[in-house]
Amino acid sequence: MYFQRIGDLREDSDRKQVEVAKYLGMTQSTYSSYERGDINIPVEALIKLADLYDVSLDYLVGRSKDPKRR
Repeated sequence: MYFQRIGDLREDSDRKQVEVAKYLGMTQSTYSSYERGDINIPVEALIKLADLYDVSLDYLVGRSKDPKRR
């Protein structure tokens, strides 16, 4: 499944893929595969990304337009 917002949020916060991958405890290659939608993102990684960007999971996966809806 492809989640457009994980790449957008990373770029908006001026982070590199390698930085986010390190935060998530994975390789840049794996993280890049998540952004492209080549492989599914584990729930644990989605939770960490929502925490990193201070947004709700619903926003992160495109179920809400409100980033703060919890």
